[in-house]
Amino acid sequence: MAAVARLTITLPDELHRALKETAARRKKTIGDLVAESLAFYGVKSSESARELVARARRRAALSEAAALELARKETRRVRRQ
Repeated sequence: MAAVARLTITLPDELHRALKETAARRKKTIGDLVAESLAFYGVKSSESARELVARARRRAALSEAAALELARKETRRVRRQ
């Protein structure tokens, strides 16, 4: 099992209620929704981002600059969906 960190955040009451309702409706935990949202917005550790760029470079034989630009474009594309 992967390590799990705990986090405390402060939200306006209305947003907290909406988050709880959404979690219940989707039969998920609030933590699940937060983690999915962060993944959707491309939040990654520096190590994960470097590995993503390294994989792209290996697959496409790109220079570091070209691979980084491709990763940036893909991140922007996914965020717009």
